[in-house]
Order: sequence, then C-alpha cells, then structure tokens
Amino acid sequence: MAKFKRILLKLSGEALAGDKKSGFDEETCIKVGNQIKKVADEGVQIAIVIGGGNFWRGRSSKKIDRTKADSIGMLATVMNCVYVSEILRSLGLKTTVFTPFVCGNVSELFSKDRAVKALEEGQVILCGGGTGHPYFSTDSGTALRAIELDCDAIVMAKAIDGIYTADPNVDPTATKYDTLTYTEILTKQLKAIDLTASVLCMENNMPMVVFDLNEEDSILKNVTGNSTGTFVSN
Repeated sequence: MAKFKRILLKLSGEALAGDKKSGFDEETCIKVGNQIKKVADEGVQIAIVIGGGNFWRGRSSKKIDRTKADSIGMLATVMNCVYVSEILRSLGLKTTVFTPFVCGNVSELFSKDRAVKALEEGQVILCGGGTGHPYFSTDSGTALRAIELDCDAIVMAKAIDGIYTADPNVDPTATKYDTLTYTEILTKQLKAIDLTASVLCMENNMPMVVFDLNEEDSILKNVTGNSTGTFVSN
C-alpha cells in the first residue's frame, strides 16, 4: 500500500546518462521507467521533474550570459522530459509533457488545472523547463511544482543514498542522516538540496525523501514508506 497518493519525482539528468555520463543511456532509462511503472501500478499519481545535467550545466560556463546559459539548461530539461515520456509510453503508461513556456507541439503549456486533470486521469506528467525563469535550479522548480500540484511529498532520486553531514566522496568521516528538518538544512548549509527549494518546502510544509536511484526498486520502497534514504520535513 502506497504511503503517498500523489508525488513529485525528481530525477537528475545524469541518472539518465548511466555510465556514458552525457546524453541518454536507453537501458538505464528503461530501468528507471520500469520503477516508475511499478509506482503507477500502485495507484500513485506521479509528476516528474528532470534536471538537465546530462546535456548542460549553465553555471559552469564562464563565457555566456547567465540568463542565456540558464535558458539552455531549461531546454535541456525539456529534451529529457520528452525522451522519458516516450520511454514511459513504450512501457504502457500515458503521459503529458508540460512546460512553462510555449514549445510548439512538443509540450502543453503548464497550468495547475490541466496538470491535475491529467494526474487524476491516471497519466504520468512531466514538467520540463524549470520555473521558466533564470537563476532558479531544477530543485527550486521541483519544490514549486510539488506545492502547486498539492503533492503529498517530493521523492528525490540521486546517485547517493541520502543526505550526509558532508560530501562522502570528499570526507570519509561524513555520516548519513536518517531524518532532517529544513531548518537544519538551512542552518548547517547542507548542499544536498538547493537552499531556495528548502525554504519553499519549509514554508509550505512539503516533506521530501532523498534516496539512491540505483538501489533496486528504490522509488517504490520510498513511496510505500519503506524509506532507504533521508526523510526531510518540518
């Protein structure tokens, strides 16, 4: 039995690239798609936000205006949403891609009413393009969409099994948190979640679970309350 009835699933762009580190790795994406289908088969309504890091990281560019670099990043997330949408359709799910700006016939313009209607009809919706504005990360876009869509929780899949006291790849003494509050994330300046997203979630009482995507059935486990990661709340 699912603990959450409507979730916002955040995937990193890098997760779609697998060992290739950039672009799409179809085998990896199908594995992710199969996890999403298992959750949908439990009757959970699923909205998805995907980062664009498998194509573009605007903040690493020193020669391009920040607003233009962020625009490229937003378009990268749209490409990811269209691709994952097609993977999910190949697995038998119905999908709609929404964006906060017009993309011809590639996507539908986001509105809460249209998005909620699609969710209630059993579709998986994919929200590309971030917030539609520069200077906001996909974490912030994730928080915004989760709040707008009245989700029960944000389910954030990463390449690490939760939030640590420090980067475990750098600091071997780093320890994992099983639970955290948003206040602790802000006061300790933990880098696992964008601080703007943390404030949004805190002010709107939006819980979040951060976990390792690569663990078998990790999305389903964390949606059904068998948390393998770090649970964050007020």
